[in-house]
Amino acid sequence: MRTVHSARTRVATAALAGLSVVSLAAALAVAPLVYGGEPESVTGRDELVIGVDDGLPGLSARTGDGTLEGFEIDVATYVAGRLGVAPADVTFRPIRSDGPEDALRDGTIDMAVTTRPVTAERRDRVTFAGPYYLAHQDILVRQGDRSIETVRDLRGKRVCKVPGSGSWEVVAGEREVAAAPVPMASYGDCAEALAAGRVDAVTTDDLVLAGLATAVPGTTVVNASFTDVKYGIALRKGDREGCLAVNRVLTGMYQNGAAATMLDQWFGTSGLDLPATVPQFEGCP
Repeated sequence: MRTVHSARTRVATAALAGLSVVSLAAALAVAPLVYGGEPESVTGRDELVIGVDDGLPGLSARTGDGTLEGFEIDVATYVAGRLGVAPADVTFRPIRSDGPEDALRDGTIDMAVTTRPVTAERRDRVTFAGPYYLAHQDILVRQGDRSIETVRDLRGKRVCKVPGSGSWEVVAGEREVAAAPVPMASYGDCAEALAAGRVDAVTTDDLVLAGLATAVPGTTVVNASFTDVKYGIALRKGDREGCLAVNRVLTGMYQNGAAATMLDQWFGTSGLDLPATVPQFEGCP
């Protein structure tokens, strides 16, 4: 039996169809692209937007003309190149202390190469490739100071304490070393205070300290590592294809000597013993 539609019904149906098209277009405009239910991968791209820091000497910092340079910029450029994206097609976007998770989820960036450690909580929000560097908490001292050789030697010493950093808690809490905290706004301020004799030591991740040692004359890294900190490349949650591809690139970067060349370029005069072997990867879920 043929159904007869009134003019009013036909108008209402057309309006609903138009509304559905508009709603779908709006949803696509705000949601990250997906293929077959999976997030868009960083593989097979013509362009990449990479989140980085912009205030860590030797790692990722701005030069006098405003361009970014450092080990992490080199790593990001290397990875992008091996994924088929030329340097001219890479855009670096500074990511602040709130981290890259939201920026990855909303598509503002495609990956992040920062000194943000891999943690179980963060793995719930992003997919990590790498790590591209296995850092260790270490100690920065004045050149020639032989009184501090291990974390235990910080007892009674004036040690810089930066708000929001967990490095102080590792010393005072986990290791129960009774150092004297000296609050400073940033690790850059800490290094300057160390060189000037206002503090006795600075402690945080070794690569951060190595960058400071290179930038601030009269300071050096002790090589007294006492934690492991994995720096991973953050991708959109679920990008397993991208994770596997980036891991292959990072393996080659260490095996062919490119990583050693980058590390020596930026941290060779810091006093830090630089690694030469491929870090143990986290695996791609």
